[in-house]
This record gives sequence, C-alpha cells and structure tokens, in this order.
Amino acid sequence: MDAFLRGSSISTQPSVSTQPSISGQPSVPMQSETENITEDTPCELHVPFGYKGKMMKVASGTAFPGEMLHNRDIPPGYMHVTVSEIVPGYEDNEIECPIPELLLFGRLACCIGAVLVEKILRVQPDVKRIYLPVRAADAASAKERVETEVIGKELFGLLREEHGKGFQSFIQEKIVPLAGDIIYENFGVEGAQLREMTQELNVIVNGAATTNFYERYDVALDVNVMGVKHMCQLAKKCPNLEVILHVSTAYVVGEQQGLVQERPFKNGETLREGMQLDIEAELLLAMDCKRQLVEEDREKNERKAMKELGLARAREFGWPNTYVFTKALGEMTLGQLRGDIPVVIVRPSIITSIQKDPLPGWIEGTRTIDAILTGYAKQNLSCFLADLDLTMDVIPGDMVVNAMMAATAAHASPAAQQQTVYHATSSLRNPAPYAVLYRTGMRYFYENPRVGKNGEPVRTHKVHFFSTIAAFHLYMVVKYKLPLELLHLLNLLFFGLFSHLYNDLNRKYKFVMHLVDLYGPFALFKGCFDDCNMEKLRLSMTAEDRVAFNFDPKTVDWDDYFYRIHIPGVMKYVLK
Repeated sequence: MDAFLRGSSISTQPSVSTQPSISGQPSVPMQSETENITEDTPCELHVPFGYKGKMMKVASGTAFPGEMLHNRDIPPGYMHVTVSEIVPGYEDNEIECPIPELLLFGRLACCIGAVLVEKILRVQPDVKRIYLPVRAADAASAKERVETEVIGKELFGLLREEHGKGFQSFIQEKIVPLAGDIIYENFGVEGAQLREMTQELNVIVNGAATTNFYERYDVALDVNVMGVKHMCQLAKKCPNLEVILHVSTAYVVGEQQGLVQERPFKNGETLREGMQLDIEAELLLAMDCKRQLVEEDREKNERKAMKELGLARAREFGWPNTYVFTKALGEMTLGQLRGDIPVVIVRPSIITSIQKDPLPGWIEGTRTIDAILTGYAKQNLSCFLADLDLTMDVIPGDMVVNAMMAATAAHASPAAQQQTVYHATSSLRNPAPYAVLYRTGMRYFYENPRVGKNGEPVRTHKVHFFSTIAAFHLYMVVKYKLPLELLHLLNLLFFGLFSHLYNDLNRKYKFVMHLVDLYGPFALFKGCFDDCNMEKLRLSMTAEDRVAFNFDPKTVDWDDYFYRIHIPGVMKYVLK
C-alpha cells in the first residue's frame, strides 16, 4: 500500500503523469486535456488519491474537462470531490500527503493490531519501522513477548512462508519492540530511544483498549481515557507526525435507535438529554473511591466495588456498560487534546474472524456472538435474549484492517487537520439478521457434532431466543429458578445428595444471566450505522485497491461466511 507507507504522489501541475495506487501500481496516466482551476471555475474537480499539489482558497492546479465531470468518467486512482471538501481555506499553502514510514502502535488490542501489523509487513515490505509497545520489564522481555505473542502466531504463516529463512532477519529489521504501555507518559519510553522515536514517527495507531464490558472503572479509565491523553501528549512531540489513527467501537452511541451518523462526540456530551459530564471529575472519582477502599481496609472488595462503580457511572450517563462508556470518553479526550493533528477514528461494529487473508477464520478473543457460540458448544447455553429479526452488525477483521489502512492513507496530510469518523459496519449496506447466526450455527453443529468428555457425540439441541426481556425472565424462572429451589430443598433433606445437579444447573443459570447482562443491549440494538464516509473513501480508491484492500460489506455472503469460515474459526481458535 504505497499510498499508505511511502508517500509517492502526483503533483497536479504537470499535464501528463501517473499516480501510484495504494497497492503501489501506477494507475491510468493523467490526461493531457486538463484545464487550470481559477476562482471562477465551477467547484468540482478530480483529485488523485494521496494528492500532492497547491490549493488556493478555491483551488489551483489541474482538473479534468467538464464533459468528464458531467459523465462522472473518473479515471482509476482519482476521486470526485467538491472544492469545499478539499480546501477549508488554505490560501497558497503547499498541501502534501507524505506517506508514513514509521508507525507506533498504542497497544496491540486483541486480534486487530496483529492483523494490521501482518498486512503492512506483507503488502508493504518497504515500511521502515514499526514500534510495538508491550507490557514488559525490560527490552529483552519485550522482544520475547513480541516474538511469541505476535510474530509467533499462526496468522504470520503466509508472511513466514514468503520470506523463508530470511523471515527472522526481516522481522528484526522492521519491528522495534518497546517495553512500555499507553497507560504511562511517553508510553514508558525514555532517553535516546524516545528522542529517536519522536523524530521519526509518521503515524500513531491506537488500538489500545480494555474490552471487558464489566471492567474495573479505574482500569478502564487508565487505558481508554488516560491512554488517549498520553498518546496526544506524545504526538505533539513528533514533528513529522502525519496522522493519528484511533480505533474505537461503533457502540459508543449506546442504545441509540435509527440511523447513527459518523460524527465525533462533543466534549462532555452524554446520552441523557440535559446531562453533561466532566471527564476530569470522573478520573478523580475513580481515584478517590479506590483510595477510600484502601484506607478502610476493604481491599478484598476493591475489585468488585470498582467494577460496580464503572457500571453505575456508565448507566448514569446513558451507556450500557463500562467499556463503551470509557471508549466514548476516550474519543472526547482525543478531540479535546489533539490540537491540529489530523485524526481518524475508525468505529468497527462486532469484529468477526478474517474472511479472506492472510488466514480465513482466524480470530482471537471472545466477542458478543462468539460467546453465544462457545457457550452453546460447551453445553452451557440453552436460551438467549435476542430478536432473530434484528440486525447483528458484524464485520470481518481483515475488512476492518483494510479500512484502517485506507483511511490513514487518505488523511496523512499536514493540511487535513480535521477529525473524521468512519463506521466499519455492515448494517446499512448488507444487513445480517441474528437468524443467520442461528441457522448457520444449527447447520454447522448438526453436521459437525461435538464430542463430550466421555468421547460420545453431543446431541445438537435448539437454542430458545426471546425478543423481550419479560419472556426471557419467565423462561429462566421455569427452566432454572424453580428447579434450583427444588434441588436446594432436596439437598437439605438428603444431605447434599443432589449437590452435583444443583451446582451444574446453577453454573448454567449464572452463565446465561451473565451473558445477557453484558450482551443483551447489543442483541436488542435497533440502530443502523451510517457509513457514508467509509463509502466515499472506498470510491476514492483505484479498482485494484478496492480488491486488495476490500472493506465493502456487500461482497460478503453472510450464510456462507458464517458456516464455512467464522464458526469453524471460533471452534478452532477460540474454543481450542
């Protein structure tokens, strides 16, 4: 992806030239029939992806003739834009899109960070360096963690095969492990290494997050909010920084219904009408509560108390859990502290396994729908709160990474001082109802029966889905609560004879209730994520790049994807 990493770009001044595409291949030569743009020229023109040239208050440079504009005959590698979209008032300033050669990852969050690193190294081997902070005591430990927990993954098999015996030397040349973390100032990096890094960095990618929906409030704030603050402070020390790429989540909007727009949060904004929040006050509250628990010698209850505090604060302001609440606070912090640094916020919905490359089905960590699949596979799940007719907004992990790379390329410009939000989602263009998960799951488990501890095949039974909370609770009472009360009584009468049955049923009851408490709001989510910004970005790419860096959800056949790729991937990489 040359437009992502090397910065080769075309000036609009020459009458004939070529424009490298994201994948590094020249696109169609720029036509010699161009017309100069003046302040009187109609404010429509074609601009190369990764534009480099001059712009006046209206525009200066070259554009294609009016007939081509009228016919929308846009050469590959060019995007149709209006002047107002290009120039928010940069008179006679040289506007370039140099491509980042050095990247810093805030932290490798779950699988997305590893997939992004692999893709960059595979399609852009000319990248100069990638800095990877990992929590480690020293440089040697950091290197060992990167080698075993990142590079050692099966995900890197294709890259390892391409480089053969030279794989390790290639990795050592490109990747710089750092003993540090985003929760510390300067990511915990000091001295000469910090000076070298800040002078070189072109891009900061922040995928750091604690994704536990029921996380301790202090921990969630440290990573999702203070981590963003430290990132912004570091970014301002980097004279060559072109853009910050921040990975958030589409569900920062809470339980909003209708069309959800791609817009940044205002500072202090909440999901409760008439309410405002103060981020500094929330940080102090978490700190004070933790200190009070220590002073009162209640450290045994500290973990539970801090978890409950996070959930209470989230719901106070209209968010369903601590994770999405603190991610929203992180976005606000980024908007407040970024200064004039261009910022791209990518908000994925539910990230699923890799669809295409480098390893179809590969996934790490458990997400909403995967918890349902693994719970069923372990025979812990017989029912769930979800409307099968509602859309489960899912997006394959490789599509998220492709969108991240394309968005970074498009915004890596000193002139692009705006903050832009992109929804990496599917509900608008190719919605997949929960019924897809149900029917493909039933088909998969019928055709691939699980094997129990006794070595016998496990009978595949249907899962009951309830579209209302009232119906779900009634079922739970009949299926679990009443039998549990009866077993409890029998245990008292027969000296614990039925304790095994009681414990097994109680474990299943708690598992279902825990899943519903955490994921229920997502399973009943009635919003639809607008992705106009993402679609404009896709249309600005060359035809070749749209294939190589595909993030178009319309290209996914959901039934085929879940049955052949995602569910087998979850069974292989998550259930293990």
